[in-house]
Amino acid sequence: MRHLYGMALASVVLVVMFFGGAWGYLELLKLPVPPGDSGALPASGGSLLSNGSVLLALAALAATAVLAGVLVAVPRISPLAAGLPGLLLIGWTVLYLVSVRWATAFIPLRSHAFGAGWEALLFNGILGAVGLAMVVPMFIPSRWRADGRSRRPDLFEPARPTVAGRAGRPLTGPIDRRTGPVQTTSPIRTTGPIRLRPPVDR
Repeated sequence: MRHLYGMALASVVLVVMFFGGAWGYLELLKLPVPPGDSGALPASGGSLLSNGSVLLALAALAATAVLAGVLVAVPRISPLAAGLPGLLLIGWTVLYLVSVRWATAFIPLRSHAFGAGWEALLFNGILGAVGLAMVVPMFIPSRWRADGRSRRPDLFEPARPTVAGRAGRPLTGPIDRRTGPVQTTSPIRTTGPIRLRPPVDR
């Protein structure tokens, strides 16, 4: 079930990357420079904090990066959530190396800022680098299994003590991975509460 949720999250992160990350990257590429001097520093070398579009573009990029980082880092999330988008980005980059025309033809909304930003990410190799980072969880075996608490209950539940054997020898109970074997010399079973009878009046 968690892998079905992972595929749904993969679709979400792709949408966020295309509409948020690509748009924010394109906006940062169009930083204001003095007219007629394309080699000058943005904002004449001053502060960009007063530029609302720059701050909004940075926020979009930051939100996209945080979402992708959470999907990669959190062990409880299926590796498909980050791995499927990563495979798509890697495949798109490989197609770009083979045929630039075909790679750009598959970009939707190329006449809008979203498609133009995605194209810039592809041309600069950023899509390929991000894709390589996002497929890492797919090569970690523990990410494909369910939570360890449900698979190995003996690691988390206390062992039950046993009854004493003959000649006062304690019997060794189940082994607790954290504290070692559980032993007891008590002849009383500890499987339930001890009930005492009330005194009888004579």
